[in-house]
Amino acid sequence: QVQLVQSGGGLVQAGGSLRLSCAASGGTFSRLLITWFRQAPGKEREFLGRVTSSGSSTSCTDSVKGRCTISRDNAKNTAYLQLNSLKPEDTAVYYCAGDQWAGSYRYWGQGTQVTVSS
Repeated sequence: QVQLVQSGGGLVQAGGSLRLSCAASGGTFSRLLITWFRQAPGKEREFLGRVTSSGSSTSCTDSVKGRCTISRDNAKNTAYLQLNSLKPEDTAVYYCAGDQWAGSYRYWGQGTQVTVSS
């Protein structure tokens, strides 16, 4: 059974950057496509982007494109989300999710709070 454990986040000033990690254990990380989401208070969960199992392809949604970098290091069983030029509206709980299939999210990280102060 794969477990995803997130780290990073916290309180960040507007204009700053964050880097979240999503570390896997208990399975074959290199088979998983990793997707990042966030959910702000009172809002629906928002898809941010994904990285393929090999890391050869990444994508970020339009709302964060240009500020978002998703990557992974299969040797470390870890995926990363970097978000730059942070804005107060980036305040949310951020989640990573993994599965072998695009659009499916069998495994979830515990979520990490990111608060951007103005």
